[in-house]
Amino acid sequence: MNIEAWTCTGVDDLRVKDVMNRNHPSIRPDELATKARAVLRDLGLRVLPVVDERKRLLGVLSRNDVMTISSSVSTVRVKGIMSGVRFKATDDMDVVEAVREMLRLDEWYAPVVKSALDNIYAGVLGLEHVIKAFYDKKVARLLTPLSEVMSTSHLMMCSPDDDVDNVWKMMQQRSFAACPVVVKGKPIGILSQQNLLESGAVFPAFEARKGRFKTHSAISTIMKTPVVSLKPNSTVGDAVKVMLERDIGRVAVTNDKGLLIGMVDREDVLRTLVK
Repeated sequence: MNIEAWTCTGVDDLRVKDVMNRNHPSIRPDELATKARAVLRDLGLRVLPVVDERKRLLGVLSRNDVMTISSSVSTVRVKGIMSGVRFKATDDMDVVEAVREMLRLDEWYAPVVKSALDNIYAGVLGLEHVIKAFYDKKVARLLTPLSEVMSTSHLMMCSPDDDVDNVWKMMQQRSFAACPVVVKGKPIGILSQQNLLESGAVFPAFEARKGRFKTHSAISTIMKTPVVSLKPNSTVGDAVKVMLERDIGRVAVTNDKGLLIGMVDREDVLRTLVK
C-alpha cells in the first residue's frame, strides 16, 4: 500500500471526537450487575460507563468486575462493583495525548465526556479507534517489522488441559485479557475474557461459592481456535489489518517451525505509532 510520512497535518491534528464511539452504551448504578454482564457478553464489550439520570459519568464497569457475579441469581447492583474512572478524555482532546495517557495507565478504553466541567458522558475512546485512524492515514510506522514490536519476555501461555480457575487468576495478576493456548510450543488457540463470559464462567467474590459457582474445568472446553498468527518479518500494518478485520486485540508471532516466539497486542502497536 502507499505509505505516507507521519506529518503534523496527518494524525497529529485528530481530536478524540473524530475517532471515538459515540454509540457506546452506558448503564445506571442501580441496575442489576447481571444485566451489565449480559450487555458486555452479548455486545462483546470490555467496559460499560456508569452514568446517573443526567448522563453524568460516575464510574466504569469492566469484564473483570462482572466475572465475580453469577449469571442469573445475583441481586448485586452495578454501584456495588463498579470502579472509579482512572482516566477520562474530553471530546476536544488531542488523540495522541489521550492515547499516551491510556498507555501509561494500561487502559484500552477511556470514557469520554463533553467537558471536564459538566462531566456529561459522550462516548468511549478505544485503542482500536485510534489504530484505525493511523491505518487509514497510512503512516510510515506501519512498516515497522513485528520483530521490533512484539513482546517476547515473560509470555503468559497455558495448555488445553489447564484448569480455568488457575489461568484466570494468572490473567488477573498480570492484567492480561487473553492467554494463548500452546501445545509443544505451538499455539493452537486462545483464551480471552470474552470467551469466559460467553461460556458462563463465574468467579464469585461477593457471593457464597456454594450453589453459585459455575465454571468449566479445562481450557479446551472454551478456548477459541484457530489462533491468528504472523511472522516476525510481518509488519505492524499486517497486524493492524488482521486486528481490524477480525475485531481481535492481539496476534501471535510464530517462527518458521510454528513455535510461539512473541505476542503483539493493541498496546504494542500504539506504542510504536505514537512514540
